[in-house]
Amino acid sequence: MEIRRVGVVGCGLMGSGIVEVCARGGYQVAVREVNDDLLKKGLSRVEGSMQRGLQRGKLTEADAEAARGRIRGTTNLRDLAQSDLIIEAVVEQMDLKQQVFGELDELCPPQTVFASNTSSLSITEMASVTTRRERFLGMHFFNPVPVMKLVELIRGLQTTEDTMAAGRRFAESLGKTVVVCKDSPGFIVNLLLVPYMLDAVRALELGIATKEDIDTAVVLGLAHPMGPLTLLDYVGIDTTYFIAEAMFQEFKDTRYAAPPLMKQMVLAGLHGRKTGRGFYDYSEKK
Repeated sequence: MEIRRVGVVGCGLMGSGIVEVCARGGYQVAVREVNDDLLKKGLSRVEGSMQRGLQRGKLTEADAEAARGRIRGTTNLRDLAQSDLIIEAVVEQMDLKQQVFGELDELCPPQTVFASNTSSLSITEMASVTTRRERFLGMHFFNPVPVMKLVELIRGLQTTEDTMAAGRRFAESLGKTVVVCKDSPGFIVNLLLVPYMLDAVRALELGIATKEDIDTAVVLGLAHPMGPLTLLDYVGIDTTYFIAEAMFQEFKDTRYAAPPLMKQMVLAGLHGRKTGRGFYDYSEKK
């Protein structure tokens, strides 16, 4: 399974990062968004990230220019049909992901490998709407993708060893460290992380401490780089809410039940950094 051309579905926070690392890794990348405005915004996010890399000396101008030349944006899913590998990075909703993969399955030749960047949903369930269940795997990157070194590779029930090996070679070619896990909700990282973040929201709801003191206690007491409420704002309160709901539906364990405050914030559009406000206010630079 030689991978030279990569398709990415979705150019949001995660998709744009995946586009960047693939292009910088030497791959031809076609990225699809649902409309021109979202595509333009996503490609601008890629450019902004590369500019920061230039400023920090992590990237040369020649390498940045070469990466730009490898990226092609589109609003037509058909333009991804000749990819060797397609990575889906759309919203954490199973019906939407299955719709995308069902359409791609009809467009792509049988040898194309499908991967989902899902952080919690079942790879086996996604693959069930395709005719290539053995060539389907999870490939969970972490935000910000150009910086974070980890990729979780998830083996679906019918994923072959060849597909897993191809996924590992690809991720490692991007400079990532690979961990492998079975198709279980939350995989490794979110299985451990989500209850911790939800407990922080519950502590805030109960008035145990202020958001600032909860975060400070974790940073200084546990030596974490950021507190759980800051992390929620960074990851996306809506994203974490969808992950938690999916895990609760699977496990029926109250540890994964999102607190009422979190649901209210999602409904109010307070999703964290990406909307300008979450647990903290990012509307003005402090």
